[in-house]
Amino acid sequence: MTVGAIESKDTTNIQIVPVEGKALRRAFVDLPFRLYSHDENWVPPLKSEVHDLLSPRRNPWFEHGRTHLLLAMRNGAVVGRISAHIDDLALAQPEKQGLGPGTGFWGFLEADSAETTHALLDAAESWLVVRGVSKIIGPFSLSYWDEIGLLVEGFDSPPTVMMGFNARAYASWVASYGYVSVEDTHTYQVPLTPGFPDLCNKIVAAGERNSRIRIRKVDRKKFAEETAIIVGLINDAWSSNWGFVPFTEAEVAHAAHKLKPLVFESLIRIAEVDGTPAAFMMVLPDANERLRSFNGRLLPFNWVKLLLWLRKPKVDRLRVPLMGVASELHGTRLASQLALMLIEYIRRDAVPTFGAHTGEFGWVLKSNGSMLSIADVVGGVINKTYRIFEKRL
Repeated sequence: MTVGAIESKDTTNIQIVPVEGKALRRAFVDLPFRLYSHDENWVPPLKSEVHDLLSPRRNPWFEHGRTHLLLAMRNGAVVGRISAHIDDLALAQPEKQGLGPGTGFWGFLEADSAETTHALLDAAESWLVVRGVSKIIGPFSLSYWDEIGLLVEGFDSPPTVMMGFNARAYASWVASYGYVSVEDTHTYQVPLTPGFPDLCNKIVAAGERNSRIRIRKVDRKKFAEETAIIVGLINDAWSSNWGFVPFTEAEVAHAAHKLKPLVFESLIRIAEVDGTPAAFMMVLPDANERLRSFNGRLLPFNWVKLLLWLRKPKVDRLRVPLMGVASELHGTRLASQLALMLIEYIRRDAVPTFGAHTGEFGWVLKSNGSMLSIADVVGGVINKTYRIFEKRL
């Protein structure tokens, strides 16, 4: 397993091994299961989904990106992992939004020590530099639309579905290798019962009196059409955000297929103004509440348990992974009104149908002032912060 190893610059007998072949790929996916086996707040991901995420055959991200997976070995044992990757779409983005020419990424960091972390970062940087990278950002695992940032606050509770988790020490280990914070993302915990504050209710009531506004559920029978509307709004609404990289058509189809089992009409709404889609909100039941007992496996019988749960899931938490308002409305009162109406309409259905008591917005960029204001109006409190790091070479 040490064939092709690259000796690190430190003196701790660490070897960095490129991931080649099924055995090393399994070791890459399996490592966090050992590192977090005694952490009650870690939720094991489904191993099959992680393998699919890393597969050029299954993940359309590889149509515009390329990656190099690495393992850290000490005395024949796997003690760390990292990915180094380049995204052609990120290279084409405006530099003022954080990416642009010369940008590379690392992600999937796991390590048993600062020394291992530094050896992994050194190897990832070496791979990126020879490919013309002058600015490295991480973690992106793999993309802007997957897990980003290292958890730096909020270690006292498990993450919701599609959110990451890592050891408390990782941020300091990364910072000690010359990386600086470039952006934070927050998740906000929001009580769903008995209801939102009076200010929110007044804004929603005013919107309900506006005949130009229509808030509707998505139609699962027209799933492809509804998905196209939502993704069009995403790419428009998020286009000025830090780190933004557009969704491609292939990625849209892939994400829609993957998320369809978690799609419930009452949890996804589209706001129309004068008959034109102007905003949307997607809410997911927190599948982590069910998945945490599966230990990453669907076989032999966990897939049956999951299918039965998906028929009528009951959860304590719901997560808002995606929300957006058309860019032409940004900065207007109407934008805030549409967002609050979407939140309240979904809350009304979600509490009795899914039994949820808590919602979570996330992630929200620290620089996204409008969304921070929305979270405040509905009584949201930051419960987790993820930090994104940058290093210029």
